[in-house]
Amino acid sequence: MEAEWDALRVLGAVTALFLLLRATWAVGSIVYVYLLPQARQSNHWLRAHGAWAVVTGATSGIGKAYAHELAWRGLNVVLISRDLSKLKHEAKEIERLYGKSTRVIQVDFTGGLEIYETIEAGLKDLEIGVLVNNVGQKYTPHMSKLLDCEDVAKKLQDIMNCNMMSVAQMTRILLPRMVSRGKGIIINISSVADRRPCPNLAVYAATKAFVRSFSVALGAEYHSKGVIVQTVSPFLVETNMTYPLKKGLLVVSSEDFARQALDTLGLTSETTGCLSHAVQDFLLTMLLPSWFISPRGLLLLESRNVAGFLSQRT
Repeated sequence: MEAEWDALRVLGAVTALFLLLRATWAVGSIVYVYLLPQARQSNHWLRAHGAWAVVTGATSGIGKAYAHELAWRGLNVVLISRDLSKLKHEAKEIERLYGKSTRVIQVDFTGGLEIYETIEAGLKDLEIGVLVNNVGQKYTPHMSKLLDCEDVAKKLQDIMNCNMMSVAQMTRILLPRMVSRGKGIIINISSVADRRPCPNLAVYAATKAFVRSFSVALGAEYHSKGVIVQTVSPFLVETNMTYPLKKGLLVVSSEDFARQALDTLGLTSETTGCLSHAVQDFLLTMLLPSWFISPRGLLLLESRNVAGFLSQRT
């Protein structure tokens, strides 16, 4: 009996040491990535990858904030979205505020392969150093089961084209240029929902899981070619998609988010994007038992309707 207790004590001590080391590593990473100004890359380093940045879904929310922040840091910007009047307005604002050149390309990313011919034509003569794959949409405005909407087939096609095909096809267009120049940055905006199956967000979470998996693998494939691939998986950001949530303790503005997220370039290939979300991620990871965020635990959450906070994501 005493030997069994000794074994349990050893196991407990090893577990405690493991958790302590894990927490120390996580806190150290947060401090290094988000709190040490001397670790930041200069704007000159960013501009050295190319004179132009391309941002999809650039007329609102995170995409708009990235476009403005990249222009403030000295890059010309190509804005791609479906609303021409909003595109022209944001282009004029960027030119007025930062004195940088802009170009707009109007496409609807729920479309098929035909839209990428228009995009390729609009980008063919530009030295593009940064691609931000931001465009995305939810399956329905609110949390819902797979069949709880009209025209399911069309909805599935739209969200897969917008959330997944856009990332792969935009990468296919611009990656060869980056490889030939030996430099370039691809930023793929994902979501905290990319980590586990999410009941009532099944399609959205699955598309974001694709974004994360694709990004990590792509980064491993082309790191030696000088191309940086970063996955950004935020929690709650104040955007049209998270309306009516407002900036607060757990919710950051899209402008603050884009600024902090761009500061992490060159420091980490996977990030929640900002200090607030990094702290939230740390607390959730350390405090919630693994079963709670397993598929079985998520089914329990779904049955009790307490997974709703995940629906308010970009």
